[in-house]
Amino acid sequence: MNKKSLLLSSLLICGLDAAHAQFFGMNVNRDSIQKVTNADYADMIAKLGIAEPRPGRDPNNPDANRLPNYDELMANPFVHYPEALVTFDGRKVKNAKMWNKVRRPELVKYFEDEVYGHIPDNVPAVNWKVVSEEKVDMNGIACVNRVLSGVVDNSMCPSITVEIQASILYPEGAKDVPVIVEYGYMAGRPSPFAMSFVRQNGPQTESWQMMVVKRGWAAATIVTGSIQADGGQGLRSGIIGLCNKGEYRKPQDWGALRAWAWGTSKLIDYMESDATFDATKVAIEGVSRNGKASLVAMAFDQRIAAGFIASSGKGGAAGWRRWCGESVENLTSSGEYHWMAGSFLKYGAEPLTANDLKIDQHELIALCAPRPCLISAGRFDADKWQDVMGMFMMAAKASPVYELLGAKGLGTDVLPRQDEGLMDGQLAYRQHNGGHEAGPNWPYFLDFFQKNVVDK
Repeated sequence: MNKKSLLLSSLLICGLDAAHAQFFGMNVNRDSIQKVTNADYADMIAKLGIAEPRPGRDPNNPDANRLPNYDELMANPFVHYPEALVTFDGRKVKNAKMWNKVRRPELVKYFEDEVYGHIPDNVPAVNWKVVSEEKVDMNGIACVNRVLSGVVDNSMCPSITVEIQASILYPEGAKDVPVIVEYGYMAGRPSPFAMSFVRQNGPQTESWQMMVVKRGWAAATIVTGSIQADGGQGLRSGIIGLCNKGEYRKPQDWGALRAWAWGTSKLIDYMESDATFDATKVAIEGVSRNGKASLVAMAFDQRIAAGFIASSGKGGAAGWRRWCGESVENLTSSGEYHWMAGSFLKYGAEPLTANDLKIDQHELIALCAPRPCLISAGRFDADKWQDVMGMFMMAAKASPVYELLGAKGLGTDVLPRQDEGLMDGQLAYRQHNGGHEAGPNWPYFLDFFQKNVVDK
């Protein structure tokens, strides 16, 4: 086997999907992957009794009815959004106690039942081990790069193995340091000048890891595909498949977003056991699908101290009821359904629509309150599929929960101009001048984290 084939084999075992394999210049059998995905998707559709899912939006489709909408005059077909501070039985949430005892738990349960799925009771233990540890010179800063493997107990189904891959870069001699965790595709030795994001506009800048260690903090990467593959073909393997012993999912079983978030929680467990890191000052960051997972992770695990939610779109910070860019039907299609609980698929088929959900994504953001959270977007032309206005709207609608809990929300429902962020509160929003990326907002987030978490 040549080196490229060996690398491809290793990456696919770790859950790399076809699109990312091609990014590395590798050939994959798309037909085989699609065949497995189609069988899994058909099984869930049958379990839900769905006759025919509605098709998602497609900017390249010749059928005008399939094109995404970007006209703001048409982007709000549903006038009313659920009230974050009104319980499902109609009671007004008047104080923090009622939020924590009544409203928050019922929102968590609904998001688990209908959107992201439940972590099963039988999820096995993770045993972390240090794979390697080496000294790294980060442009004059002496650092240590620790590569970790979280071996999941697979005694319930020995044919499925799961090893969570992660790495943590930190200044040499550090003790009790804050940690920024990013979702990534590979973990290993960092370069001080390596780009951790693809700049679509403007000059290249130093990596986010370099920015972090210059502040004396730790920069961690967790490999999502080592937890759960980013594709329907992997739902009978990875941590989801292990818990199901290789069988198909049930409708309320977790999807990949919740699985990736679970892996993050396991990494925080590791940090709690090591005095090098301050596990009470851990932030999570991700872009696009990883931005969705970052918001899910922060909403469900209250140990996460802050979030940098970049260009997350539908399934992340953008509202389901918005008709702009990506649609609910895209996330219930065979290309993206694996991110979600199976039960979510029914909202992409008759007779249901997004308006039948009892929640919307401002309430997922609200589950992060009062912890600091930055909702990040790129330029309208480069990030429009993610619904820039929709992400802002949901942050504005989540603000009353932050305020109820004694924190500061956005303070306005008027979208600020690009590069003029709303950064004064614990819930923040900033649209940068780059594209579908986090890059230009990294310095702003690190200042935000410093002010709201590190210096507290």
